[in-house]
Amino acid sequence: MNTMLRKSVLGVAGLAFAGGLAAGPLHATAAHAAPAQVQPVAVAVQADKPDSGKLIPHGVQGAQSRIDLDDEQVANAEAIIAATKKAGLPERAAVISIATSLQESKLENLGHLGDRNDHDSLGLFQQRPSSGWGTPEQITDPQYSTTAFLKGLKQVDGWQDMPLTDAAQTVQVSAYPDAYAQWEQQAADLVAQHWNN
Repeated sequence: MNTMLRKSVLGVAGLAFAGGLAAGPLHATAAHAAPAQVQPVAVAVQADKPDSGKLIPHGVQGAQSRIDLDDEQVANAEAIIAATKKAGLPERAAVISIATSLQESKLENLGHLGDRNDHDSLGLFQQRPSSGWGTPEQITDPQYSTTAFLKGLKQVDGWQDMPLTDAAQTVQVSAYPDAYAQWEQQAADLVAQHWNN
């Protein structure tokens, strides 16, 4: 009887041991899962970046320009993205807005430039108080100026399906209507990088 009891205990212990082996890697995986779980989270964030099909649905037009941005210019791009999201508009609207600002001011919130000023143009989008865009104080506020630009963009029928330069030109009425296209790739890169920040 003592031998049978001993075999039963060993049998249970053996099952527990065997179960431990089967569960061991699972427990070991769980114990080491923190680094493994961090990677899928990073991949998920990567996957949440807008894809180029949303950002540049027609492909870029013509030769592309690119400038190095300082912290203030990046902050202005982020302000444009934040205003676009607040307005409930998609990533493409942010690309159009940032490309427009890159052309108009190189993403610099410009005040009056004296003799170098284009009439009374101010701010990120070089909007003019005399054309009804707002007061100089409003136009030089990135949130306000972006919202004003987006309001104009929303009034353009089919802006979502237009080439960037056509959508931007319809709002801005620039003397250089094709100039916006050169900034599409850099604008799309900025939106992809900062949309989910």
